[in-house]
Amino acid sequence: MSGHNRWSKIKRQKAAMGATKGKLYSKVVKEITVSARLGGGDPAGNPRLRVALGLAREANIPKDTVERAIKKGTGELEGERYEEVMYEGYGPGGVAVLVECVTDNRNRTSADVRSTFGHHGGNLGAEGAVAWMFQKKGIVTVKPGPEEDAVLEKALEAGAEDVVPQGADGFEVRTAPVDLHTVATGLESGGLPVGEQKWAYLPQNTVQLDGDNAKKMLKLMDALEDNDDVQNVHANFEIDESLMESLSQ
Repeated sequence: MSGHNRWSKIKRQKAAMGATKGKLYSKVVKEITVSARLGGGDPAGNPRLRVALGLAREANIPKDTVERAIKKGTGELEGERYEEVMYEGYGPGGVAVLVECVTDNRNRTSADVRSTFGHHGGNLGAEGAVAWMFQKKGIVTVKPGPEEDAVLEKALEAGAEDVVPQGADGFEVRTAPVDLHTVATGLESGGLPVGEQKWAYLPQNTVQLDGDNAKKMLKLMDALEDNDDVQNVHANFEIDESLMESLSQ
């Protein structure tokens, strides 16, 4: 399991324990609002909203909260006017970092993200500095249970590009971004236990970290994720699994 995938698992564990539940709710609700504003409030014709609603189900967000977020996005209810911003930078050891934000105040968010990089051994870069190192993919999680051959067969039938085993966490099925919903539907129709669906930026190459750089990188990830305006953080670091486990306690 790659360092960044391991980090994603640790985030899920923290959320399950309630440590980040409030922030998770806020991030998903923002995503629903932005998705509805950009593509309309009908998930049948809005793939991004369908994904956001899937995240809401995984996070057990109440139905009335979801409905209010959609109505704020479509203008049926008053609410904040959010915009999307992507920041690029470098972490300790030369790690490439992409930070996806949704904000109602770009100046505040830019200053906060820049400060966070600076306080944790990194620096904010210019637009285009590191984005070329990543590829956007659709990710569908298949929960533990099925055999790898069965998952691979159903994934290929559904039009997926790759299946990556995640150990005790099941499988990660990767797709072209536009095929995310089609593949997820195909996996479900094939009887597989589908979990989270999302888009992610996957690194084309990675940087191995250890010692002080590894510790600083995890603190930078934590600090960025803790920012209310930050939706997702993508990075190309690798850290030995046992070391990451000990540093994340």
